[in-house]
Amino acid sequence: MRIDGILGVGEKNGRRSTINTARNKQKWLSRKEKWLVVLGVILHAVYMLSIFDIYFKTPIVHGMEPVPPRFAAPAKRLVLLVADGLRADKFYEPDSEGGYRAPFLRSIIRKKGRWGVSHARPPTESRPGHVAIIAGFYEDPSAVTKGWKANPVEFDSVFNQSRHIFSYGSPDIVPIFCGALPHSTWNSYPHEFEDFATDASFLDEWSFDQFQNLLNSSTKDPKLKQLLEQDKLVVFLHLLGCDSNGHAHKPFSSIYLNNVKVVDKIAEKVYNLMQDYYKDNQTAYIFTADHGMSDKGSHGDGHPTNTDTPLVVWGAGVGDPLPISRSDHHENTARFIDDHLHDTETPTEWGLSGMTRFDVNQADIAPLMSTLLGLPCPVNSVGNLPLQYMNLNKAEEVEAVLANTKQILNQFLQKSQLKQSTSLYIKPFKPLASYSSLLRQIEHLISLKEYETAMKLSEQLRSLALQGLHYFQTYDWLMLMTVITLGYVGWMIYVILHVLQSYTSLPATIFRKEQVPNPISTVKVHLLGGLLMGIACTLLLVEKSPPLYHAYVVMTMFLWTQIFSEYQFLKALCRYLCGRANDYYLKLIASGVFPVIILELLVKSFTDRKLYTWCFLTTGVAVPFYLYRSLPMRSGIPIFVWLACWILSIFTLMPPQIPENTLLVVAGAVMIITIGVVLRYVELRAKDNRYWLSLVAQNSRKLKFPFLFHLQILLVGVASLMVWLSTTHRTEKRELLVLHQLVNWFIAGFSMILPLFSATGLLSRLTSIFLGVAPPFLLLSIGYEAVFYGALSLALIAWILAENAYLHINKFRSSTPVKSMEDDNRCLELSDMRIPLTFMVFFNIAFFGTGNFASIASFEISSVYRFITIFSPFLMAALLIFKLLIPFILVICAFSAITKLVQVPLLGCYFLVILCSDVMTIHFFFLVRNKGSWMEIGNSISHFGIMSAQVVFVLMLFAVTNVFTKDIQVRSDQQFSRKKK
Repeated sequence: MRIDGILGVGEKNGRRSTINTARNKQKWLSRKEKWLVVLGVILHAVYMLSIFDIYFKTPIVHGMEPVPPRFAAPAKRLVLLVADGLRADKFYEPDSEGGYRAPFLRSIIRKKGRWGVSHARPPTESRPGHVAIIAGFYEDPSAVTKGWKANPVEFDSVFNQSRHIFSYGSPDIVPIFCGALPHSTWNSYPHEFEDFATDASFLDEWSFDQFQNLLNSSTKDPKLKQLLEQDKLVVFLHLLGCDSNGHAHKPFSSIYLNNVKVVDKIAEKVYNLMQDYYKDNQTAYIFTADHGMSDKGSHGDGHPTNTDTPLVVWGAGVGDPLPISRSDHHENTARFIDDHLHDTETPTEWGLSGMTRFDVNQADIAPLMSTLLGLPCPVNSVGNLPLQYMNLNKAEEVEAVLANTKQILNQFLQKSQLKQSTSLYIKPFKPLASYSSLLRQIEHLISLKEYETAMKLSEQLRSLALQGLHYFQTYDWLMLMTVITLGYVGWMIYVILHVLQSYTSLPATIFRKEQVPNPISTVKVHLLGGLLMGIACTLLLVEKSPPLYHAYVVMTMFLWTQIFSEYQFLKALCRYLCGRANDYYLKLIASGVFPVIILELLVKSFTDRKLYTWCFLTTGVAVPFYLYRSLPMRSGIPIFVWLACWILSIFTLMPPQIPENTLLVVAGAVMIITIGVVLRYVELRAKDNRYWLSLVAQNSRKLKFPFLFHLQILLVGVASLMVWLSTTHRTEKRELLVLHQLVNWFIAGFSMILPLFSATGLLSRLTSIFLGVAPPFLLLSIGYEAVFYGALSLALIAWILAENAYLHINKFRSSTPVKSMEDDNRCLELSDMRIPLTFMVFFNIAFFGTGNFASIASFEISSVYRFITIFSPFLMAALLIFKLLIPFILVICAFSAITKLVQVPLLGCYFLVILCSDVMTIHFFFLVRNKGSWMEIGNSISHFGIMSAQVVFVLMLFAVTNVFTKDIQVRSDQQFSRKKK
């Protein structure tokens, strides 16, 4: 080696310098991408928490003074009977013999009280239903983060305000409202009593017996007698029978319908018992339900069978039955909380068409109970007092509504005050800017006995107060959603800039005549960004904002600082684009719009799996048609792509709950073996076919382990035999031998190691991976998912063949040389967006091809019985998760192989995948729900969480599958040309 000292170097040193420069650039790129991935993980983790600050913030505030009504209490005591899970239609309609199931309560409706339908708001479950009835507000949405059973925060209720509460019923309900009250006497039966195998109506009898024993005991207990003689007394009986029988036997069963008769009988016995005990007609009675029951024996959503519950009110302070008068009827288009119209026509079969029906929202029952007892409404209540049920004079009616209005207004004022105390600037709720003058006007009208005008103003003020509560509940939404959206958009722009700078030929093109980027200018941008972040954090600190608010703002501002620090590249890019022709813009727009349309369809597919059927039916026509015009028929590729896509399209029409069918698992194994044999045959017979040769190993006939393929085929066959053997033992109630379990574990583990020893040709390695992960999947399968494995593999092979064909078609058509990078990969082009986009489709069908990955509960636990029969939740969950991951492993192996085939950088495509997933993440961010059934709320959160986690999830799977795919080799054109010579 010749060295010229400090004045120069020899030719060899010059080449070494070039190599070192390239290596340094690769190291710098590697460090930057590690930092970018870490940033992405932190960003998605922080932004994922934002939904709990936006959608699941508690509406409850404290510090309000109770507002008692300014008139004598109409009743001294109140009995609340809640028949859990009782549907309105099953309560009111006649039975098969023409009689009615609730004769006593129907006689009350016709002779002593008033009736209607109470409309519940989803989630129609026991806890939120009772919270609405007793506390007057709808389930605190922040409970989703802390569990529905325990109280996430303390709230006021009618029971709190009462002088004493006697309560008996379910251990899941009674302790929630009475457990912490010093002025309560309560009891609940053991959980063991709730046996779905029996008629649960005895639970209702138990509650009544407990109360009856209490009254009987009072004759010997002076202290108890004194408690019972107090005013403002509440008796609450929770009757669980209808709910348990509805779940176990369905609401049209004779057991459920007979339970309706049982609760009617209990209502009659309670009424007679109270009347005999007190003899003063100072007791009010309310009979209702917390939710209904669907025909399937479930509840939770907003179907009328779940939201419509009976309501019967009678006794002290309650109005007499009111016959319907034609002159009283008027059109009312207002809606209840469950979105049903007011003045809904009463079904004729109910036999109550002549009696006026008064429907209410479920939360309206709490102020009704409070007013009947002369108590302040619960301070957190949002219910409107239903005056139609009460027997008050005009003055008392206005006073009752005014007390209800002041209680809701106090919540608004407290929320407004809390916001003002922590905000430098607040935009007030203008409609209530002059609330005090409106209150004075109402008081003045009452003093003048202009009750009708005072009533209208009170109701108007109450409506405005409810609007004001919602205004302050969602006050931070605009700011937070804007910051989070800007953060996601900033992240996506930053990823795009990274891909353009590191994996395309743009930097070399646009900087050809540009100056070298000035680092001093970049430092100025970062200093300005840091200053703005400091100012923003100071403002948030002064406003006493939660720590996560700081994280959201800092993360977003940091991303945009990074973007603006690349302003020289952005400026050069703009100049480059301005000099392009119009057709280039059309191509650019199409390349952006088409992926967004596909990604929006993928968002929709989370709730409608059938979209994948249409997707693959369409692809099975469009892609083969394109290939048919460019490839000879003898290649067979267009027909294979069509067949593979159409076979896969079938599975998203099947039910996500997989029925057990061992024959389908065996059929899946036969399909897997057939696919493996055909792929092996193609690999050996490819010869000089240019459409196949790049996929096969260079020396496919001279393998290091020639019998590896036969061993893998044998293991798939043995796995299917063990599936049949294990299932036979279980169905015949025979114990699965330990030997069987050990064989299953050995097959699953050993088969997954074998692909590491296969040939490194693309088709050889992928075939080996396909056969290697098949045995554990078969052993964990119970039905058609085994066939889905084969169908998904066929579609992935079709994708590889289509990409290979597209590669050769473009090479023959294009005369422009493709620009390469330092690592022998070519630069990314606009058309390469199809690869991450197709990956997203396959990745999502791996989610929903055989179930719903968002919920492990949607998969059968019986699929793990071939490995373990003794209950072990962690091991069973691990096996289930492993089963779910196997289709993803196939998809990512195919994706990695394709990037090698078309010679594009894998990490560049990974960042494009993250870009696609974040387009979906933003959409799911706006689809998060805090209303509806628990399942709907939970699914909306899990969908958003799944997409947010993909930045980590996909990267982890890449790391795992890289063990199998890193050695894959693809034949180049030069090798193919030499072979032909």
